[in-house]
Formats: sequence, structure tokens, C-alpha cells
Amino acid sequence: MNTFSQLLASGKPLLADGATGTNLFKKGLGPGDPPELWNVDNTQAISEHYASFVDAGADIILTNTFGANRYRLKLHQAQDRTIELNRAAAELAHEVIKASGRTVAVAGSIGPTGEILEPSGSLTKDQAIEAFKEQCEGLLAGGVDVFWIETMSSAEEIEAAVEACQQFDLPIVFTASIDTNGKTMMGISSAQVVEIAKNLGTPCACGTNCGVGASEVVAAIEQMNQAREGDNTLALVAKANCGIPQFVGGEVTYNGTPELMAEYAHLALDAGARIIGGCCGTSPEHLAAMRRALDSYQPNTTPSLELIEEKLGEVSEGMKRQMRGEADPSSSRRGGRRRR
Repeated sequence: MNTFSQLLASGKPLLADGATGTNLFKKGLGPGDPPELWNVDNTQAISEHYASFVDAGADIILTNTFGANRYRLKLHQAQDRTIELNRAAAELAHEVIKASGRTVAVAGSIGPTGEILEPSGSLTKDQAIEAFKEQCEGLLAGGVDVFWIETMSSAEEIEAAVEACQQFDLPIVFTASIDTNGKTMMGISSAQVVEIAKNLGTPCACGTNCGVGASEVVAAIEQMNQAREGDNTLALVAKANCGIPQFVGGEVTYNGTPELMAEYAHLALDAGARIIGGCCGTSPEHLAAMRRALDSYQPNTTPSLELIEEKLGEVSEGMKRQMRGEADPSSSRRGGRRRR
């Protein structure tokens, strides 16, 4: 087994890292600049970024490759550098981990293509698979321990990404962004995320990342845990934004404190998550507080809607309906019937 598989087999709660983009902005990355080019052009900044989360106690760090597929890189005339940039990101991560002396898994971050797949858009499934496969080749060459598909919205793109990853012998994780009234932008509910994972067969973990805040993520994990129906062989992943984004002084900041993120870590574990991390706005300081929370964790009962909102903030009306088992009034719309 590789490092990720060994960590997962340990049975312990695992800590994934925090934000990439918002932390690289602090290092000088400009708005609209592709962070993936820094894997070659500013290796010191990327190594420092990785090291900050390794030092904060992460068990898993994600490579700086979220947008390193041919379609996103084409926006910066770098589509021919897909394998180079993915490989460099993974190699830098391994160098940092080796220097730290800690046991940390390298997760190859695979984000959306930025295109809309058929039937809603023009990108074919085969084209998407080919793009994801190319990215996987670069990540594999750099030595990643797991393919980590994240921030997905549509079932079609999740399926394409997973099918590309299935062509290689590595564990697969995918997470969807629950950000539209209890569903993804393309209409996938928390329970349907688990359904997709079961249908695809090979993912060892699924879950949710980004979205609209820690409270929504914990609520989503609770729903996914119910959908597993007691089958804990499929691990659940929670990677929430650090509070709510606010526009302050011309910059986007997140209002989540280390204390809030520590509380979120405990509640996410109680809701059924096995892997906990942070997304947008989550700094090494936040992650260090989450590390302490995981290390001191004592299991509790599944958090109620009322407790989640009391500790972390409001949950969307759509997610509340799901938690209460109420009918979805949008089920007759296209988004509500995407998955059969």
C-alpha cells in the first residue's frame, strides 16, 4: 500500500490541508494569474506553501494543480505544459515531505475543466476523459499517492474524471461543491454524491469541499453518512471554506477563526467524516487548530441541525429540507432529475 492507503487503513481521523489560492495570494500571486505556473517559475513559494501545512500537522497535502488541465491552461497559452506542471507540483511536494521527516500523503488535485459537458454543454465525455487522463499522467510521474478530484458540480464531469483516474493504479477521491441551496450548481444533492460513488465503484472516499461555509459542509456530511446506510468502506471527506467570504478593503477575506474551524472539525467527525480539511481562506494557523481538535477528539452523537447552526452558522433552506426529510420543491426541474 502507498502512503495514502496506509493512512486510510489506520482507522484514525485524517487531516487534509487548507487553501491553496488564498494563501498563494499572500505570497504575491496576482488576481487572474495561474498558480500552476509557479510549480516551475516560483518553486520556492510553492515549497513554502506545502511546508506550512506539513508543519501545521496535515496528513494529506494537495498539489498545486487544481487548474492544471489543458482547457484551463489554454487560457494562459500553457496547454502544452500539462504533464510538466503536474509532475513538478508533485515532485516539490515529495521534496518538502522528505525534508520534514513526517508521514504525509501527496494528493494530486484535479479540478473541473472549466467547460460544460454534454448534454448541457459542448464538451464531450471522451474529450473530458482525455484531458483528465493527461493530467493524471503528469501527477503519476511526480509520484502522487492518490488522485483527488475536487470542487465538482456535475455528475457527468465527476464520472469523466473518475473514469480517467481508473486507468491508473492509484486510490481515487472525489468531492463536490455543495453551494446552491443544498445542492451543487448542477443540481446534485449530498445523497446523490454517495450514489455516484457507489455506481462508479472504485473511489475510496467522496465528500464535499468549498461551498458556502462550514455549517453547510457538516450538514452535507451528515446526509452523506445517512446515504451510506452503515457501509463505512466509503470514507467521507469534509473540506470546508474558512467561514464566509467578505469584501474588506478591496480584498476578499474569510471570517472563520481558528476556534471556529476546530469546532467544525469536531462536528464534521461526529457527522461521519473521516478526512477533514479546509478550503478557501484556511491558513496554516487554522489548520494547526484543527490538528489539535482531531488529536483531542472524543466521539459524540451526530450533530443536530440546531447544534450545527448554533456552533457554525446558518444552513441553507434546501439543506434544512434534506435534513428534515422534506420533499424538494425543485425536484421537477432539470437539475433535480439529473440523476436517475
